[in-house]
Amino acid sequence: MKVTSTASTSAAAAGSSTSTSALPNGPSTTKSSSRIAPHSHIKGLGLDNEGFALPTASGFVGQTTAREACGVVVDLIKSKKFSGRALLLAGAPGTGKTALALAISQELGAKVPFCPMVGSEVYSTEVKKTEVLAEVFRRAIGLRIKETKEVYEGELTELTPTESENPLSGYGKTVSHVVIGLKTVKGTKQLRLDPGIYEAILKEKIVVGDVVYIEANTGAVKRVGRSDTYASAFDLESETYVPLPKGDVHKRKELLQDVTLGDLDAANARPQGGQDIMSVMSHLVKSQRTEVTDKLRREVNKVVQGYVDQGVAEVIPGVVFIDEVHMLDIECFTYLNLLLESPMAPTVIFATNRGTSLVRGTTDVTGECLIVKTEGYSQEEVAAVVQVRAGVEGLILGPGVIEKYALQLLTPASIVSQMAGRKEISTEDIGEMNELFLDAKTSAGMMGDFEGGIKR
Repeated sequence: MKVTSTASTSAAAAGSSTSTSALPNGPSTTKSSSRIAPHSHIKGLGLDNEGFALPTASGFVGQTTAREACGVVVDLIKSKKFSGRALLLAGAPGTGKTALALAISQELGAKVPFCPMVGSEVYSTEVKKTEVLAEVFRRAIGLRIKETKEVYEGELTELTPTESENPLSGYGKTVSHVVIGLKTVKGTKQLRLDPGIYEAILKEKIVVGDVVYIEANTGAVKRVGRSDTYASAFDLESETYVPLPKGDVHKRKELLQDVTLGDLDAANARPQGGQDIMSVMSHLVKSQRTEVTDKLRREVNKVVQGYVDQGVAEVIPGVVFIDEVHMLDIECFTYLNLLLESPMAPTVIFATNRGTSLVRGTTDVTGECLIVKTEGYSQEEVAAVVQVRAGVEGLILGPGVIEKYALQLLTPASIVSQMAGRKEISTEDIGEMNELFLDAKTSAGMMGDFEGGIKR
């Protein structure tokens, strides 16, 4: 199968997951690997310190002009001078528009929310088009909450529940309180706690010798792991051993929690029903999505702004990527203009493969955008993309394979080579794949011949 110049840096090949392969010429081996997504190899824009694109870096091949333009956009976003505008990526299918959007998100930081969607998602029978856009925008606005909590942390040395007569009935006993002992490097402490905490300890299956973490205000209990003093000499164990905590048993800890405004909207919009079986069943049967009102969003924004003013929280605008943006209509574009005017608006990236698209009504969408064009790939760049993708999937390509290869056949051909007892993919494997699978041009030609024969 010939490789055309429409191969993408996004390398849209089938992802591979955990697999088991047995080679006939040797003992059976089991390989475990994490799932490989279409853009697993994209780690950034691949720019040098001066902002110039390297020929091959961070998973990218070629597209130097588009990558340098996106680097300028990243600098604008970091300097907070890109608010109220959007970025439009225009180019042919398979030229790396999605990969560029993902690389921009990674350049902004690991904790920056990235929310991709396609234009057709707004046409839902359950919610309005504007509601779909609002939900995506709210999920792309992160909130980092800094919280200082009083906690008790240490190795559990004692767990003694104290029982008393049940005052509600004359039969049986109930736990009145529980006494626990916690030990750290600095010392030990004995605590008398509420019976509800004892129930939480039993639920977490905590025993003496575990390192635990108890919040003083809420009573939440968490098992950190088994103390390393109980570690044995076995190579394989199911337990996770942790060192003995340092400092005092009672301490103040600063915790960071990352949420999004979409999470806060959903938590406040979800109805709090009863705990009886009918309430639970009615909640499960109700499958339709619930729209979040503008009044609720304003209340959430008010609370978030209060946290920001107090220095407790920090707003982290993320990235909204809308692919096939030419599918949207005038209602969506006018609502997008409203969302972009928000002071907490995320970075918006549009992508389209249409040169000209008619939008019903009149709206100046492109006037608010910086437009970046993606170019096609040369044969040498296509070969480099195939080589990068093969490296990500852990495949070895034999001589003469690159020129005849397509990205979608990398994993199928590797299976054939493993069955034949070879570590590298050869041209014979390519020939067998060409007999099993068709490329788009060959398939279209066969269907054209088939329809022509029917008409005759």
